[in-house]
Amino acid sequence: MPESELEALKRSGRIVVVGASLAGLRAAETLREKGFKGTLTMVGDEPYEPYDRPPLSKQVLLGMARAENTALPRRRAIEAEWRLGVPASGLDMAGRRVKLADGDEVPYDRLLIATGVRARPWPNEAEGELDGVFVLRTRADGAGLARRLEAGPRRVLVIGAGFTGSEIASACRERGLEVTVAERADAPLVGALGGVIGAVAAGMHREHGVDLRTGVMVTRLEGDAGGRVRAAHLSDGAVVECDVVVVCLGAQRNTEWLAGSGLGAGPRGIACDAGCRAFGITGIVTDDIYVAGDVARSPHPLFGYQFLSLEHWGNAVSQAETAAHNMLSNSAGRRPHIWVPAFWSSQFGVNVKSVGVPTMGTEIMITQGSLGERRFAGVYGYQGRIIGAVTFDNARWLDFYQRQIEATAPFPPEFTNVDRRPEGSRPVPAEFPDPSIPTHGPTVTLSGYSPADRRMTFTPAGN
Repeated sequence: MPESELEALKRSGRIVVVGASLAGLRAAETLREKGFKGTLTMVGDEPYEPYDRPPLSKQVLLGMARAENTALPRRRAIEAEWRLGVPASGLDMAGRRVKLADGDEVPYDRLLIATGVRARPWPNEAEGELDGVFVLRTRADGAGLARRLEAGPRRVLVIGAGFTGSEIASACRERGLEVTVAERADAPLVGALGGVIGAVAAGMHREHGVDLRTGVMVTRLEGDAGGRVRAAHLSDGAVVECDVVVVCLGAQRNTEWLAGSGLGAGPRGIACDAGCRAFGITGIVTDDIYVAGDVARSPHPLFGYQFLSLEHWGNAVSQAETAAHNMLSNSAGRRPHIWVPAFWSSQFGVNVKSVGVPTMGTEIMITQGSLGERRFAGVYGYQGRIIGAVTFDNARWLDFYQRQIEATAPFPPEFTNVDRRPEGSRPVPAEFPDPSIPTHGPTVTLSGYSPADRRMTFTPAGN
């Protein structure tokens, strides 16, 4: 088939996007921007068009914004058919049809899966249904929790001190609410940033009046006769009286609807190649099914070709744009998704940002500022190269360290600067917990292929 006919065919037909999410919306916009003239269908399990999730644990809980006002801005019209409030329930790859929970089926020529993740619920279903027990992931979650905080509970218990749990604890203290945080690790943020940074985070919690309990687990939630939560029992025998509990135990990837479909999907997400094409269970890549956002697992050349599953806002946007581009391109025109992971959080008045994959680091070196002042930059090392970086109120250095990661620069860093303090004179162990223990933070799983060539170069793909 001549190239012009192939390109014309790619820009017609039926594309279905399952996941009315940030990734789904940005992919749809990119498809239209790049000339797709065919039928576009957006399938979403929630009754709302795509909205922004980060404000739910920040501005919404502080009463600065309403959950219903978090709709994502549109970059362009997408002229799509919206199928909202009805989740996908199955996939017929041979027949190219997405099955919906209401019994309907949606045919496709190409499919993008961007179903993301959901909050991991409290493991005891009956306790999780007590009045006053929340998770925070959806717009409805944010609205319900914000109303309860506005009502002035006596004490809030946050279970889990990852980024979301820490942001919720920060919002509670800013509202003047009493809050207890229970974390099974030795400090907050340990799963994502390691023990050195976790100790700094613990200090922030306690100095702002958080009752931080570390090294403990919540074993039971207790309700009163009216079905309202009244107390939590901890593994050390303590009992915390509380009338609001927020469960922050990480996320589960939305892949169950793909069981038996033939796609390589499971609890860790949907495996795809660097061009966002999904793998089948036989290990053969598909040519008409693509994946983007939190639900995707894709290999990254900068990180030993490990499959990365990343719950990052910027990653969702970049991967969606790459997937949309490749859906409309022939093999020679496709490009890889090689966005360098980046993440940010605001808690207790401090802006926390990271780049790269800190969880791969075995060592950390404070290269600017001071841990004690909580204004610093820390660099993570792995097998003699810079693998990640984190900053507290010092984000001006982040672009520099991203370039160092892209260049596979050596660790410890070879440069000197005027802002390095004595505590940053040498690397120290990063103190990540045992990887066999579940933690909060980005998931990194081995692909079985780990080249050690530090001489590789990184060239961002063009548009």
